[in-house]
Amino acid sequence: MSMRPDLTVAAVVERDGQFLLVEERVGNRMVFNQPAGHVERGEQFLDAVIRETMEETAWTFRPHALIGIYLWEHTEKQRSFLRVAYAGEVIEHDPHRPLDRGIERAVWLDRDQIVARSARLRSPMVLKCIDDYLDGSRYPLDVAKHVLKDGILSPEVRARTLEHPAINRLI
Repeated sequence: MSMRPDLTVAAVVERDGQFLLVEERVGNRMVFNQPAGHVERGEQFLDAVIRETMEETAWTFRPHALIGIYLWEHTEKQRSFLRVAYAGEVIEHDPHRPLDRGIERAVWLDRDQIVARSARLRSPMVLKCIDDYLDGSRYPLDVAKHVLKDGILSPEVRARTLEHPAINRLI
């Protein structure tokens, strides 16, 4: 098993008791997943989840809170995945925008409908993220930080850091 998990993000969006999922082709199977995907090199987590949601659903995602960080070891494929899951809302839809390759459609399903399709979930993280969301798991967006590039703080983050009272006492 790889000790270097693939870094992914996922969006959990609830509207009127239904959750936004994508139906996608993975290999020879059609599966359901949250709008989710890999974080690209140099990309911030929040930017990644907004981008992935747009690419996979044509919805503009506005994150409100971190739900959790999940590690899943896919023993069959000898891979592991570290998922950073965010709760939020979708605010705008572009019905003419093409979806990512492999994505068949975006769908809204309630929890019971998702459980009924549990054999077709892309991973156990799909339902776990929803259940944690329903249980009220919410953390501030700034809990998950990704600010270093080549070991150096970005100018924006450095400016905010230097303004912090605890840092100012040290310099």
